Amino acid sequence: MTRTYTFAGVAVITGAGGTGIGAAVAKEFASAGCERIAITDLNPDSLNNTKEAVSAASPHVRLYAKAGDISDEGFVESFIGEVVSEFGRVDYAVNCAGVLGDALRSTDTPTETFDRINNINYRGSWLCSRAELRQMLKQDPLLSHDPAREPQRGAIVNIASQLGIVGRPSAPAYCSSKAAIIAMTRSDAIDYARDGIRVNCVCPGVIETPMTTYSDEVRERLRPAVEIAPMKRMGKPDEVADAVLFLCSTFASFIQGHALVVDGGYVIN
Repeated sequence: MTRTYTFAGVAVITGAGGTGIGAAVAKEFASAGCERIAITDLNPDSLNNTKEAVSAASPHVRLYAKAGDISDEGFVESFIGEVVSEFGRVDYAVNCAGVLGDALRSTDTPTETFDRINNINYRGSWLCSRAELRQMLKQDPLLSHDPAREPQRGAIVNIASQLGIVGRPSAPAYCSSKAAIIAMTRSDAIDYARDGIRVNCVCPGVIETPMTTYSDEVRERLRPAVEIAPMKRMGKPDEVADAVLFLCSTFASFIQGHALVVDGGYVIN
């Protein structure tokens, strides 16, 4: 018997504006049959672009969008609360929001720069994951999930980075923020497995998004990482989104606390 993805629940995606990983995840959830999707991003215009793209391609989807700062605890709590008021639950949560930061060694990094990167990448991911976990703990397992698999109360996928696993020159704040997400993911996976909640993360390599292509300087800075990877190209947002949907699905029902690397082979070279 052929099995296909079934996303009968509610998906929440942060950092979903524009043409990056979060937007790709939102579009793929919609195309895979998820009919209730909530998205957020700091930039209202960018978020609206994703909303319009999802609605145009999948007009049957009920979409809730709200712009805001995921490093702000008040916003995160209100956003998840509004999602639950709108849709009743949270079944799949993908925390994509993040920033790259300038190329600086630790001795050249102002405290304000370190705090900004970690407040968005790590603290923001933790705030979102905590709010999502709190809601998942309150709800029954999704009744319409694959009956051949264990019931799933929720699935969270945090977006980390290959640089949470290996280092890169002049990126201590960024690398540490992504390593923290991996460690957080593993700890939460242990704590909430008994509640029927799976927590994993994806570690992308250099992906062709506005964050990595907005200037020639950034492209040049990232070029060595592209050349080191055996596949010698940037990844596409859709390629990361595919990994995310797999981890959210019942195809990954026995995968817990995993850091799935999607990087063209960078970390093995």
